[in-house]
Amino acid sequence: MNISFDLMKEEDIDSVLEVSSLSFSIPWSKDSYIQELTNPIARYLVAKIDNKVVGFVGTWIVLDESHITNIAIHPNYRKQGMGSSLLEAFLKYCKSQGCIAFTLEVRNSNKAARTLYEKYNFKQEGVRKGYYEDTKEDAIIMWLRE
Repeated sequence: MNISFDLMKEEDIDSVLEVSSLSFSIPWSKDSYIQELTNPIARYLVAKIDNKVVGFVGTWIVLDESHITNIAIHPNYRKQGMGSSLLEAFLKYCKSQGCIAFTLEVRNSNKAARTLYEKYNFKQEGVRKGYYEDTKEDAIIMWLRE
């Protein structure tokens, strides 16, 4: 597989929307991703195989912290190490931008994502009760500090 990682461009948004709609019960709108392209603190990295977007990760970089907004892999590419590859490329990119701490929220029931984050030394440091609108499920707050 020829995997590349690039900053998201406007021409990637439709593919990101497809991955998002297959991954999240409440996916972001096209307008949200378009706005993120002009948000000075937002960065989105896309994973491509043969120039096709198969995953993405977004963050807001505030000072030396990365606040991860979302991460998703197309269902056809899950359980093949793509999440790990994307997360590694993302962490490397953010560190090159001066980040020394990373945080995110993840559904309590999303064991696969939590396992991935724990593999990279993210630690649970809190809970947001009823955080997710669709199910009122709790969000686990995780941090990685370098």
